[in-house]
Amino acid sequence: MKQISKNSWAEPFKIKMVELLKMTTPAQRKKALKEAGLNTFLLKSEDVYIDLLTDSGTSAMSDQQWAGMMLGDEAYAGSSNYYHLEDVVKEVYGYKYLIPTHQGRGAEHILSQILIKKGDIIPGNMYFTTTRLHQELAGGRFEDIIIKEAHDSANEFPFKGNVDLNKLETLIKKHGAQKIPYVCIATSVNMAGGQPISIKNLKELRTLTKKYGIRIIHDMTRVAENAYFIQQLEKGYSKKSIKQIVKEICSLTDGATMSAKKDALVNIGGFMATNEWDVFEEARNMVVVYEGLHTYGGLAGRDMEAMAIGIKESVNDNHIRARVGQVIYLGEQMMKYGVPIVKPIGGHGIFVDAKKMLPHIPQHEYPAQTLAAELYLDSGVRTMERGVVSAGRKPNGENYFPKLELVRFTIPRRVYTQAHMDVIAESAARVFERRKKIKGLKMIYEPKYLRFFQARFEQL
Repeated sequence: MKQISKNSWAEPFKIKMVELLKMTTPAQRKKALKEAGLNTFLLKSEDVYIDLLTDSGTSAMSDQQWAGMMLGDEAYAGSSNYYHLEDVVKEVYGYKYLIPTHQGRGAEHILSQILIKKGDIIPGNMYFTTTRLHQELAGGRFEDIIIKEAHDSANEFPFKGNVDLNKLETLIKKHGAQKIPYVCIATSVNMAGGQPISIKNLKELRTLTKKYGIRIIHDMTRVAENAYFIQQLEKGYSKKSIKQIVKEICSLTDGATMSAKKDALVNIGGFMATNEWDVFEEARNMVVVYEGLHTYGGLAGRDMEAMAIGIKESVNDNHIRARVGQVIYLGEQMMKYGVPIVKPIGGHGIFVDAKKMLPHIPQHEYPAQTLAAELYLDSGVRTMERGVVSAGRKPNGENYFPKLELVRFTIPRRVYTQAHMDVIAESAARVFERRKKIKGLKMIYEPKYLRFFQARFEQL
């Protein structure tokens, strides 16, 4: 199997401004965590030293993006920044029609309401929390069609985001193509550990869906990171640029939802894109109801300008090599300490296998949530749970119990240094050393939707 290059890399930028961080004591962290109900989402940012909760909206913008914000055209209708963003989306991604939204879930909502009807089946390469909820609220049901390797944290298959084509065709034959409005394909697959899909698999999927007249909708939040793994690991792509590979990935799909808060390096923003006029026309009507006029979609002109510039920066080869390189460095440091992580290392963060690290804690006692709390107590590093709490409940009220019970160390882009990565790895190592003494949790408050954001816990 081809390996990613081991040549040293350095950040393709220099630091112009710094934000001072608060250093907390163990007593301060214990108090803060108790007030947060042992949920890292409920911690105050000021009480966090290194924040790895998410890479969504937490990246550092470039001087060019900040300069672009001064060019914000804040006209209610017809902002020049919208047309610049539209041009960039066509150039970099290739989609014909653009609907801006305040962030990715705004795009998911509009798309789901347009394409899904009650009783529909939406196959995808592993669920994502907000995506699945929007599909369910529209009357549909998500079906996982990712390859079996994706559910095994130790399996080192390089493209664990691939679709099991036999599983998909079985679903089509069982329910009928008319019951499947689209197949949802994420690049990369967050819940599997930031794992990519290969161009080969995507082409085979395109052939199958064309046979049955089914759309492919692209959840393209981290498409540039996916392209990097294709460039490094897939035959025939080592000489192609990230920009070329991203364009090819998009060309194999019919539309997309995008949270620009990840790859596109902005603090807020997203869009829905499509190649179908009828879908665009309906989305253009709906965005006015839920987000804002179709030429701003809930965003200021300056935000659209920063997004347009960020999209171009995101497909720069030097940028993406350093971005993924930092994640790989952290993963390799953790493995040196024996910390069990999802392999191969993904694009946007390190995912620690809480089942393997805390095998004495059953899944109904929330081992990943427990581990995230312990990591914060140890060092002030904030991570997040990606297991049974995030999976939520089935429509019948029963808990989903996913095979993967993970803690996500999500690395913001262009924010932290290599020394920060060492601090994070050392904290994980210390928690790993005392893992047998750690006790599980019980949930004492659960909200109706997306419980991982607001649930509260107590230690057993």
